Amino acid sequence: MIILKNYPLKKHNTFGIDCNAENLVRIRSETDLKEAIKLPYPPVYVLGGGSNILLTGDLSGLVLKNEIKGIKVIEEDHQEVIIQAGGGENWHQLVCWSIKRNYGGIENLSLIPGTVGAAPIQNIGAYGVELREVFEKLEAINLRTGKKKIFYSTDCAFAYRDSIFKNTLKNEYCITQVCIRLTKTNHRLITGYGAIREVLQEKHIKDPTIQDISDAVISIRSGKLPNPEELGNSGSFFKNPEIDNEQFEQLQKKFPQIVHYELPNNKVKIPAGWLIEQCGWKGKRIGNTGAHASQALVLVNYGGASGKEVKKLADQIRSSVLNKFGIELSCEVNII
Repeated sequence: MIILKNYPLKKHNTFGIDCNAENLVRIRSETDLKEAIKLPYPPVYVLGGGSNILLTGDLSGLVLKNEIKGIKVIEEDHQEVIIQAGGGENWHQLVCWSIKRNYGGIENLSLIPGTVGAAPIQNIGAYGVELREVFEKLEAINLRTGKKKIFYSTDCAFAYRDSIFKNTLKNEYCITQVCIRLTKTNHRLITGYGAIREVLQEKHIKDPTIQDISDAVISIRSGKLPNPEELGNSGSFFKNPEIDNEQFEQLQKKFPQIVHYELPNNKVKIPAGWLIEQCGWKGKRIGNTGAHASQALVLVNYGGASGKEVKKLADQIRSSVLNKFGIELSCEVNII
């Protein structure tokens, strides 16, 4: 096993933050993982695609770079298929692999950056679909004991951009395999969220396939979100807050044009991007960082920004939204 000392992480986090890992080991199998956690370098960090983290400094101890690959069908019938993918697989490549075989259910999650292993941690979601809707189970290794555990959906405590792995079990497991259940026929097409329907209409597509929906999502995301290879970012930095009806009614009196989406259980979702934009942050630059000109929800590194600079900007944005609207934004990005 090769231990890489003072390993640069700039190319391994989509914010492009320039910092180092004191010790890094590439994990390509469960055997690698079980050997690595025996090394005398605590604490342990698991790094996937680096697309949902903000590094505020060098990482001491041991960093495990999850590179466990492999995609295969483990069960199927005439209507459904269960796919198993390694935690180090690229998520979008898994989506493409599935669509190529006409397996439906994750086409709306196209072009989401990151790895398969990180997807359940975040309960990734976009355009009306969340991972938990197709999730079957996952395999994970306890980073203290080396024991394998299988987590089913009810074990994961999935919520909006959340799971047990971001809370109770944070930093306790490395996800090695993820299984999802997809459709082979009678795909459930979700076209009413966001601009998907508009894109399909522009292309004169009346009876869309899962490939058509994927193409539409890719087009929308590419036009709205900056490419991390060109401008450092981690996509949406904050979660869209959910408030109760009573609080919303009071806000609507003060801000009649407030953008909102009604939810079950007397809740209302307010787009965080709208709140941030109303506070004057959209396109605003402070030093080497700022809120993107096309999507205020995306914080960016214009080059040379430190993680602490980005965090300071995020704190200022949260404070201004709280002061103006009485809503406290929660970070979607994991700050380390």
